Amino acid sequence: MSALLVPSPQVAQVLEQMNEASLRGEAFFFALDFELREALFELRPLEQPEPRYFFSLPGYSTASPAVPRRPRLDLVPTVEPLERYRERFAKVHRGLMYGDSFLVNLALRTPVELEATLEEVYVTSRADYRLLVPGRFVSFSPECFVRLEGERLSTYPMKGTIDARLPDAAERLHSDYKESCEHHTIVDLMRNDLSRVAERVRVERFKYLTELTTSRGPLLQMSSEVVGHIDRSALRLGDLLLELLPAGSISGAPKGATLELIRSAEGAPRGFYTGVWGYFDGEHLDTAVLIRYLEYEAETRRYYYRSGGGITINSQAEDEWRECLQKIYIPQ
Repeated sequence: MSALLVPSPQVAQVLEQMNEASLRGEAFFFALDFELREALFELRPLEQPEPRYFFSLPGYSTASPAVPRRPRLDLVPTVEPLERYRERFAKVHRGLMYGDSFLVNLALRTPVELEATLEEVYVTSRADYRLLVPGRFVSFSPECFVRLEGERLSTYPMKGTIDARLPDAAERLHSDYKESCEHHTIVDLMRNDLSRVAERVRVERFKYLTELTTSRGPLLQMSSEVVGHIDRSALRLGDLLLELLPAGSISGAPKGATLELIRSAEGAPRGFYTGVWGYFDGEHLDTAVLIRYLEYEAETRRYYYRSGGGITINSQAEDEWRECLQKIYIPQ
């Protein structure tokens, strides 16, 4: 069991259900929150006439929720003051200066104005990995966490973002020193993580770019592919995933001390934001990191968008604050 995060009793029960289902070769959906306090689980979700959770990922999807319209999705953020962000940034940067961490993912929760429901956002948005938990949140994530195909286990750490409309955007992103430091650190971390559960681990693709179409313009994102091989003779997916959590790209390195910095700086649990979700079809597993995340708070009747970015010793508070705001969008 991972020493970094101790699952709550409810999460431990779901992890064991995942173990049992994967041993039987039975399809299931799951979602785990960042702190491993809460989990969602459903057997044979594609067979359910009225799904509790709606999801779409490459090759599979539940039925979509019925919506009366497909609105234009214009997000209007209520921008957090830079000075408040600087306070959180300063706590993280002190930890970096002391050598407690090399890279920390610092996240924001930003109130947004939106004239749409979560169901309408889910139906209208476009992403490789979409998940809707009615009444709570929708995620339209571009980032795969891990994928299992046969004995091949792969992960795709994503670090580095730039406005694709900038002159020489691809070259700028590839040559940016701070972004490169982040990317190298996370690739090395994920290679080490995979080595705990797999053999013959290697980097197959390094710093490749993909373009995302968003409501605020196109973005380039930088990713790598790390691959290993596992023994499937006694496949227990709950145990396997627990060894890899939390995802390196949205926590940092080294994970233990970095998680303490995150708790101190952010001051509140993330919940399902930056957790993971996925679908096992009985043979293959595909999972995603819960980023690009819009939540609804019933008590205040307000929407909040969660976004974040990696902080290194070379980071500047204002640059990181602007990157968090740049990531407030709905892909269309």
